[in-house]
This record gives sequence, structure tokens and C-alpha cells, in this order.
Amino acid sequence: MGYERYIAQRYLRSRRQLRFISIIMLVSVVGITVGVAALIIVLSVFNGFNGVVTRVLVSFDPHVRVEAAKGKGIAVSDSLMKLVTSDPRIAGAAPFVSGKGLLMTQSVNRVVTLRGIGDSTIADVSGVKQSVVLGEFRFNDSPQRSGIVLGLALADRLGATLGTELTVVSPVGVDAMLVQFGQPLMRKCMVVGIYDSQNKDYDAHYAYVSLQTAQRLFDFQDKVGGLEIRLHNLADAEKVQADLQRSFGGGFIVSTWYDLHRALYSVMRIERWSAYIILCLIVGVATFNVLGSLTMGVIEKRRDIGILKAIGATRIGIAKVFMVEGLLVGMIGTVAGLLLGYAVCFLQINYALFPLDTTVYIIPAIPVEFRLQDFFAVSSASIVLSTLASLYPALRAATLPPVEAIRWE
Repeated sequence: MGYERYIAQRYLRSRRQLRFISIIMLVSVVGITVGVAALIIVLSVFNGFNGVVTRVLVSFDPHVRVEAAKGKGIAVSDSLMKLVTSDPRIAGAAPFVSGKGLLMTQSVNRVVTLRGIGDSTIADVSGVKQSVVLGEFRFNDSPQRSGIVLGLALADRLGATLGTELTVVSPVGVDAMLVQFGQPLMRKCMVVGIYDSQNKDYDAHYAYVSLQTAQRLFDFQDKVGGLEIRLHNLADAEKVQADLQRSFGGGFIVSTWYDLHRALYSVMRIERWSAYIILCLIVGVATFNVLGSLTMGVIEKRRDIGILKAIGATRIGIAKVFMVEGLLVGMIGTVAGLLLGYAVCFLQINYALFPLDTTVYIIPAIPVEFRLQDFFAVSSASIVLSTLASLYPALRAATLPPVEAIRWE
């Protein structure tokens, strides 16, 4: 142990130090502790909500989606499906057709997103089949009418239940109808299932029909809108995207689950960074107390500084004494804050200190998720701010002339 660290520890534990300075130092430690704990708690809550949103979205949407860059649809061949499913990272793939359509009942009309997919392949790429609460995800199409699966919120707005007959109107042919005699493509559909994905936007705006029905409604003939792909591991999405893009070439657009909701995740990232920067100001305010207490400590220890310099201590050594003292204050506050933040998050995870109303929210309590990088980011910011706060007092002590320091002692 160098003499700088030894002296800094003695100053920090000294009972002879001015009581006012000791109080300021204690306030500094408490302020850093509160700031670090607040950062850990808030970032963990952001992680928790991010995880909840991701689970809800990914359970509904595919992990990777392949679509044609230009033109109307793509032709799905056996060789294309083999190219996709041969990748061991891919759990399943299914063709789909998607577009806007109008659902009509005797009293209500709603514009929704119609998704056509096979009822035997939907489970391979989406969790919506497991979210069916009424009926079943089986279309049972006939020449007269097709089956349709609605979201719970959409069914409520339409006043539809199992067995309700709807008319699906496609926008294809509307332009021709305006300039000449004709009618848009229409299809009678019967509600065979109602799902609840725990996402009101999806439940209110998405309806499922068979792939063949969607192809007829949107005039895709024997083509499809693209392929939906589900992976064994969600973390492989970007690597699979890059590999498929190279394999398919520029004629296709390969998107990941993140690309499908980029705007939402961008807002969440901005909110997270904003919270991090704002809460770092709490630690910054606490480090101003460190600066004040160390500055007054330099004034109090003028005689000690003069004696140390007189017996051969260098300017760098004197500066290190006060730099180490500020660093120790920052480390004590940081460790205490990390432990306090971890304790609060642990209690929330295991005992739900802050519950939520399950009739309003889809989760029973505020979600919390630990990430190791958050602990490193928070502790690094706290230590750096504490070190910077001790820089001015250390430089002031280093430049103090020894003769002036001990002249009147």
C-alpha cells in the first residue's frame, strides 16, 4: 500500500476532522448511493418493460420475414422452401399474404389488416394459434364461404361471435369500379375463432383467413406476399437475416422482428438513455458535495500538506492523496447504491412490492430485469464523476507552497 492511499484512508476515518466536513462527506456518500440505486432500479424497470413488449410482439410476429423488393408477390417453390428450412437455426417457415380489407356486418364496418396463412403452418411461425380463446384456428373453407379468425377487441367492435357471418371486401378492383361498371372482390366469411394476443393494437386490427382466400381477395393468383420464419433462438435473427439476404439477393427484402417495430424500439431506447442521463445528474450533484468537502479538507490539512512536502513528498503524491480520498468516497457510495438497487429489484421480482391492476394491464406487477452491462455502466459513471470532482482539490493541494503552509504553525 502506497503512502498516498494510507493517508487518504486515515483522513477519511479521522475523528479530528471538522464535524461540518464530515457531515458533507456523509451527505456525499448518501447522495451517490441514492443516485446509483435509482439508476439501477430505473434501468432494470426499463429492461423489464422492454422484455414484456418483446415477448408480446415476438409471440405474434415472425422472427424473420422475407418479401419481394418489387412487384406483386413471390412464387414459392420447393427449392425456395428447402433453401430456407435447411438452415438449422430456423424452426419453421410459412408463406403468407397480407393486405388491407373491409369487414362488414349488418350494422358495423371496420378496416382491418387481413393475413392469409395456412392453419396447419401458423403454429410454426406465430403464437397466435395458442392465443385462441373461443373456437379454433381452423378455417374449413367451402366454395360458398371461408373461415375467419378475429382478435378479441375486433370481434367486440363488430359485435361478432362464433358463427357470425361477415363480408370481406378487398380494395382490389375498386379503381375499375369507379371508372366503369364493376364491383370489388368480396367473400363471405364465418367467424370460426377469436384470439386474445394481449396486445390491443393487434386484437383490434388483425384478422386471419386461409392462404387461398387471401390470394383470391388480393389477386395474388399462385403467388404469396412472402415468407414468415421462426427461429430456435431469437438472438440469431440478425445473422439469419444477413445469410438469407446474401442467398436471395437484391430482389428480396429480409426483415427481422426488430425491423418490423423499429420506430417503437427507437422511442424506447431514447427514453432509456434520457432516464440514464437525467439520473446521472443525481450522482453529479452528490459529487459536488465531494468537491466541497475535499476543498475544505485541503484548507484544514494545510499544515499536514506542508510537512509532507517538507519531508520530500512530491506534488503528484500530494495530489494522489486527495484523488484517492475522493475515489474512496465514490466507491463506497457506488457499492452501497448497487447493493440497495439490487435489493429493491430482487424484492420486486420475488415479492411484487409494486403490483399492477390485472384488469387494466397484462402483467401483475412492474417488471424488472437485471442486465450486467447496466451495473458496469452505472458504476463506471459514478466512479468517473467522483474522480473528476476530486481533481480540483487535489491540484490545489499539490500547488500549495510548503513554506506558506507551515509558516504560522
